[in-house]
Amino acid sequence: MAAAMELRCWGGDWGLPSVHTDSLVVLAYAKFSGAKLSVSPVDWTWKTLTASVPELVCGDTVVQEPTQILNFLRKQRFNADYELTARQGADTLAYIALLEEKLRPALLHTFWVDAENYSNLTRPWFASRSPFPLNFFIPSRLANVALARILVTRGEGLLHRISEVEGKIYSDAKECLNLLSYRLGTADYFFDNSPTSLDAFAFGFLAPLHKADLPSSPLQSHLRQLDNLTRFCDNVLAAHFSPDKPRLLPPVQETMDANLQKLTQLVNKESNLIEKMDDNLRSSPQHKPHRTEPKPCLSSSKNSTPA
Repeated sequence: MAAAMELRCWGGDWGLPSVHTDSLVVLAYAKFSGAKLSVSPVDWTWKTLTASVPELVCGDTVVQEPTQILNFLRKQRFNADYELTARQGADTLAYIALLEEKLRPALLHTFWVDAENYSNLTRPWFASRSPFPLNFFIPSRLANVALARILVTRGEGLLHRISEVEGKIYSDAKECLNLLSYRLGTADYFFDNSPTSLDAFAFGFLAPLHKADLPSSPLQSHLRQLDNLTRFCDNVLAAHFSPDKPRLLPPVQETMDANLQKLTQLVNKESNLIEKMDDNLRSSPQHKPHRTEPKPCLSSSKNSTPA
């Protein structure tokens, strides 16, 4: 009998099973591949300080980092990529690398470095999910880690100021979103109708940006202009994380066509009803309409003279 698998991760909010990008990647891939995970949020525990999330525990084996966890699940025969061709597998690796290099720094900056977002959303959320006295320490620690990771990812030294690379970070991120939108097109997933590891990574990176109530985020505004990417996030949530019956949201064009069809049917029904009413009026006996004779105007009778 296979050992039970436990996933330790940050908890959910904003309509998401987790607010943490890497945790979302693993959770989505587990859903896509059919892996049964026991989810243990680290919220309100001392693991907010000691654990490196996401962390998969299976028997005596402990695996960290999304890529390593996905490789471990594949070895357990939970493979969401088994139908991909060699070309599609290469594309998957290329787009995941693009997300890591171009989009992750902008996400870290949006949530952890932007002063308004950090003060009003990120810091209060993580402080409220950390036990006392860690709630005074965990948010600033995570913010420092995020800042260092941005500079390292951008190939800059830790002594550089973040303002020196901020503009490039966001321009690269918007370009990455545009490329993802073009690759997805009108499909439900990035490769035909079955979700793969690329869909798991894309969902993990895009969903928090789509769902979080950010006070200030040009990147979120740009994402919400790309309807197919936001629809993709909503589809994954509805089909794989909703307790209700899974269903995919129709594409924008299909929705417009469906509404137009309903409107056409309504107009046709109204036209048939009008025709029936007109036929009934024509077949019914015709009577001269009764009109009340107008009374002569008093001023007219006074002014008129007999002929």
